[in-house]
Amino acid sequence: MNYTERETDYIVTGYKQNPSMTTVQSLAEELGKSTKSIIGKLSREGVYERAIYKNKSGDLPITKVEIVSSIADNLGVEIESLAGLEKAPKATLRTLEVATGMEQ
Repeated sequence: MNYTERETDYIVTGYKQNPSMTTVQSLAEELGKSTKSIIGKLSREGVYERAIYKNKSGDLPITKVEIVSSIADNLGVEIESLAGLEKAPKATLRTLEVATGMEQ
């Protein structure tokens, strides 16, 4: 699946104008290539931007360990003193995080 210089320029220009998966899909369809091939070419050209995962509520994902670390910071204690807390439900940890001083 080699690309001509013209195709490469076309793909890069098209993607830069609208860096989205929709653009990748339409370029793939238009050029008769797979989306993986287009993504690979864009990556090699240094222009592909991976989609940033967001959770169901549209926020960047945060781990329970990161929340517990924030709680420890808010309380001024070492994270080790809160061992096992990361096993609590995430909503509970978020509530505790806010209650201990984290701004929402």
